[in-house]
Amino acid sequence: MIDILTIFKIAIKAIWINKMRSILTSLGIIIGVGAVIVMLAVGEGTKSKIEQQMASMGSNLLMIQSGSTTSSGARAGFGAQPTLTLDDAYAIEKNSAHVSQVAPSVNGTGQIVYGNQNWATRVEGTTEGLFHIRSWSVEEGSIFTDEEVRQGASVAILGRTVASNLFGVMDPVGKTVRINNIPFRVSGILKSMGQSAMGQDQDDTVIVPVTTAMKKLFGSQFRGTVRNIMVQAYSTDDLEKAEEEIAILLRQRHKITGKKQDDFIIRNLTQMMESAMEASQTFSLLLAAIASISLLVGGIGIMNIMLVSVTERTREIGIRMAIGAKAWDIRLQFLVEALVLSLTGGIIGIVCGIGVAMLIRNFITDFLPIVITLSPMIIAFIFSGLVGIFFGFYPAYKASMLNPIDALRFE
Repeated sequence: MIDILTIFKIAIKAIWINKMRSILTSLGIIIGVGAVIVMLAVGEGTKSKIEQQMASMGSNLLMIQSGSTTSSGARAGFGAQPTLTLDDAYAIEKNSAHVSQVAPSVNGTGQIVYGNQNWATRVEGTTEGLFHIRSWSVEEGSIFTDEEVRQGASVAILGRTVASNLFGVMDPVGKTVRINNIPFRVSGILKSMGQSAMGQDQDDTVIVPVTTAMKKLFGSQFRGTVRNIMVQAYSTDDLEKAEEEIAILLRQRHKITGKKQDDFIIRNLTQMMESAMEASQTFSLLLAAIASISLLVGGIGIMNIMLVSVTERTREIGIRMAIGAKAWDIRLQFLVEALVLSLTGGIIGIVCGIGVAMLIRNFITDFLPIVITLSPMIIAFIFSGLVGIFFGFYPAYKASMLNPIDALRFE
């Protein structure tokens, strides 16, 4: 134990004598470790954003949208003409054995007015099912019921942003607002949901019954049509069966036979989000791999300087061997010096990486999500030590193989 401590003291003294050279030698390790920490923090932040988006969207989801249609030989693009109806949604809910919730939706923009205050926002018409699918809840009041949807009741649920801009600190529940000049009673206030992964304020919205939106707010030449239908299966295993059932049901309802193209599209949102998660993890590993190149460059710098150090201290090596030092002692001394250089650079790199990551998080977090965790720091620190040992081994081996007589004669 005493010998090891002595070797560490000698290594630190040798490094301290050449402070500037040691700093420049460690610079590659410092940059590499710092870059790895920042890149992994970006990757972890992106992953966290996707997880938040998945949580806000719900699980086991299918999204049904209008597909391509043909009229007089001319093919329209996807969604150019509404082909889904409210009755389609009710039929899916009634006839599909693998579906737990169905939520048809129509949406648009509306000017919301209360007293002398007004606010333009998104207005979405839907059913009670959407609140269960997306795990939405109200912090004040209550959501509208299926009975109110059937009656086309003029009730509205406000997002927190809308409520704050119209009512300030007042309690909005029970008050009457006007949406596009139509009076609506405020039945509840949604719990705050924050920003989406795309930076959109999810609290800047108003939710009304889908039938009310269709009849009073967003009139259409295609009566009874909805923009999309969101479906939640009972489990991930039920998704594929639910998709098959819905496709067969909608083809029957829309009288699509043979090889005719479907006039609807069914998208598996769960698979899309899982693919996005896998892409995020791959992206994170790619960033870390690119940043790790700096560590390898730093390791080459350490090898170069240690070779120079062996040449400069050849007489010292000869003297130590002459008084009884073994090859292993010489080898261990230079290995420890390389290790101390790399670990010192690793510690400084960790501090710099955390500092840069915090600056990014504080000033441009909206564009580049940052999550700082402990594991990348531990991995980077261990890797920097391994780099020092790997690239320091050859100079240490070369020093230990010197002939004591030739080393003492070296000028």
